[in-house]
Amino acid sequence: MIILCVDYGDARTGLAVCDESEILASPVGTLFEKDKARLIEKISHIAGERKAELIVVGDPVNMDGSRGFRSEACHEFAKELSGVCNLPFEMWDERLTTVAAHNVLNFTDTRGKKRKKAVDTLSAVMILEGFLARKKSL
Repeated sequence: MIILCVDYGDARTGLAVCDESEILASPVGTLFEKDKARLIEKISHIAGERKAELIVVGDPVNMDGSRGFRSEACHEFAKELSGVCNLPFEMWDERLTTVAAHNVLNFTDTRGKKRKKAVDTLSAVMILEGFLARKKSL
């Protein structure tokens, strides 16, 4: 199954996709869009191009496991996106993925504009990798 992963942000949204065999999570890129309706349309178009069958949206739950404002916003976004794409969605706990992405970018000495462009896409890849690993273990 082809899965499109979304790391939703107010200004930048990272995207990743996996292959049909659900082995490899690959970066799609980062969308720079602040208008939610336009962002949803862009992601819906990408989902169609990639022939996605499921959308996974990162869920920024708090460190204590509770859901805050940002988590609620991501759930609402996922519901709206799912309705436009006509695809099912699942939420995936994204705690510390942005920190991990920054650590990778530090290791590779990625700085400045390249870093801004890469961090959200890398976070989406990491979210999708976590989702796929859990799915395989079930």
